[in-house]
Amino acid sequence: MKLIGREELIDDPRFATGEARVQREAEVDAIITEWTRKHTKEEAMTLVSGVGVPAGAVFDTMKLQNDPTFEKRGIMQVMDHPNGGFKMPGWPVRVDGKPPRVTAPPLLGQHNAEVLNAWLGLGPADVAALKNEGVLS
Repeated sequence: MKLIGREELIDDPRFATGEARVQREAEVDAIITEWTRKHTKEEAMTLVSGVGVPAGAVFDTMKLQNDPTFEKRGIMQVMDHPNGGFKMPGWPVRVDGKPPRVTAPPLLGQHNAEVLNAWLGLGPADVAALKNEGVLS
């Protein structure tokens, strides 16, 4: 209440308990809404968490996708791909304090020859024949 400039409500019995606040949910929402409308979600998050109240702004997908701090921290990474760079979320687990690098998946059919050789014993001529017949792309 100090943070939002409503110190007079600190000892107000109408808001003293969780149950009392639930019974006056509309009033509580109006009080908080009046304050939050004066701040961006980022400002509100910083101010509220700064006084020890857990807070987190809710961001849409594009805001997260384009957050420069996410890319700097390795949360969002630009993956080198044969079809061009592609930004995507990285793995959240850290190895030696660093996020693992995101690597491109193979292109469709990229490893056909290796797999067909290892699993079925097919040679280059067999794979070429399958390509000519339209079985493989």
